[in-house]
Amino acid sequence: MGISMIGMLTSYSGIQQSDWLWQQTPHPFGRWGNIQMQATAAQPDFLLLYNCHDFDCSPAQFNKLKKIFNWQFHHSLSEAEIQKKLNYLPKERIISLWREPPFEEKRSQRIAGYALSEHYCGYVSGPDKFAPIPDYMPAIWYHVNSFREFAEMPAPAKTRSCSWITSGIDRTANHRQRLAFLQQLQQQFEFDLYGRGLPDWVKSKGVLANKWNGMAPYFYNLAIENYAENEWYATEKLWDALLAWCLPIYYGGSAADRLLPPGSFLRLPSFDQAGIDFIREVTATPDAWMAAHGAIAQAREIILYELNLLNWLSNYVGSL
Repeated sequence: MGISMIGMLTSYSGIQQSDWLWQQTPHPFGRWGNIQMQATAAQPDFLLLYNCHDFDCSPAQFNKLKKIFNWQFHHSLSEAEIQKKLNYLPKERIISLWREPPFEEKRSQRIAGYALSEHYCGYVSGPDKFAPIPDYMPAIWYHVNSFREFAEMPAPAKTRSCSWITSGIDRTANHRQRLAFLQQLQQQFEFDLYGRGLPDWVKSKGVLANKWNGMAPYFYNLAIENYAENEWYATEKLWDALLAWCLPIYYGGSAADRLLPPGSFLRLPSFDQAGIDFIREVTATPDAWMAAHGAIAQAREIILYELNLLNWLSNYVGSL
């Protein structure tokens, strides 16, 4: 069996590079098993629509979805223009993976997006109960370190207690709840905060070019999801912390319990005083981190070799 080239379309404006995900494999040029990830490939064998929520549709499909869901897509294309954008690939070779939180405020848009994806894609999945295939999101991570570094490195020297890397996004009630907890936490507990777009009242150490620098020196990392209300949603907030050998103090849904070994993370009980007291007690000593060392090592192997999006794509291609 030859190597299948995987191209990619996405609505994330920051993802434009040819070497997208290449750091998630030990092999050059995005190779993993029977695939090669080449996001900008001119003639791919398969096409990944990665959170492609503004994908254009034909006028007929546009009008149908507008009527059903009362939601405007960006604009419409002719069917010929769509097929050109999709590289004239057959439906079974087009994969749509959604990875944004299923906020209630975005429900109608997500349902419409799934309906549109099903029209053109042979596989459509996302972390929603109303997704065509409800499932967890295969792992990507946001460290720039190489795969070999992660696979071979021991735990780095830990010199500080606890960090949190987050943003000041406040578009939904979930975002605002997280920011309210951040404000309450900073009033009572000392930790190192990093992130972009944070409110003026935040005491922050600034923006990081590499998340590794805000995680690797810390025993603990606050891994707070934007959404915690279902059994499928889990993100890089966990993967990044564990790959940096942190013990995550995690607030999220039950997907993490299914995907990772017991003891590889701690659950933040709540966004209130009990949660703050829990963080303060755990981070007072490195004891919990030392007790979790073996579980963290096991979780890292699972992230690198099993949950890895490249591994998922390789398995999908091999199943056809």
